[in-house]
Amino acid sequence: MSFCEHCIRGVRHEGTAEGTLETINGIPTYVVKPSGDYPKDKAILYLTDIFGLELPNNKLLADDFARNGFQVYAPDFFEGDPAPADLLYDDGKEFDFPAWFPKHDAERAGKRLRAVIEGLKERGITKFGATGYCYGGRLMFDVAFDNLIQVGATSHPSLLQPEDLEKYAKLSKAPLLINTCEDDFQFPKEKQEKADAVFGDGKFAPGYSRPYFPGCEHGFAIRGDLSNPLVKAGKEGAFKNTVEWFIKYL
Repeated sequence: MSFCEHCIRGVRHEGTAEGTLETINGIPTYVVKPSGDYPKDKAILYLTDIFGLELPNNKLLADDFARNGFQVYAPDFFEGDPAPADLLYDDGKEFDFPAWFPKHDAERAGKRLRAVIEGLKERGITKFGATGYCYGGRLMFDVAFDNLIQVGATSHPSLLQPEDLEKYAKLSKAPLLINTCEDDFQFPKEKQEKADAVFGDGKFAPGYSRPYFPGCEHGFAIRGDLSNPLVKAGKEGAFKNTVEWFIKYL
């Protein structure tokens, strides 16, 4: 499995994170909750890209979900060693992906995610929605296979193969939202069409939607350049779609 140039490209967004860092079942996790009342038995699992909690964008977007009435949990998948966020704006930054990725592959990260899910169940949470970005999309599929989540959403997922789509349709009961875009090496036109063939036209009974955002590239929903009107519309559209998906199904 490999990444593409867009996996390490994007824009750092500005803002002040509102959540806190907690340890859940041994895993550092960014936690943010609504200021008002919210359902205590439901939670959103925010599954980050390879920049993890070091990139402010991830915490800021998690905060936005909390403003829409959900308690949100974003685990640290990378054991304090995410891809450095300054790759986004330092063209001269060197980073050895071939050495980094084997230490943080999806199987290892998935164990950390499952530990957080078990810890949250001990707190009384019984229903989970998961939204995964890039790398996090892979993790969302993996926990959906085992029906550890009740609702699945992803934007420009990475590391998925066509057989993963078929496996999801066979095993998962979680309604599936995939926000897609025009320029995406990780989830290109061929995989988008495969998803429609597997899930579309009512074939997947739990529910399926695949919005498409022209003029956007891989990473648009989390690291997009908001000075570009098409990218801004894509980022905001993907977020709106995901919130509405959770409201409808979770």
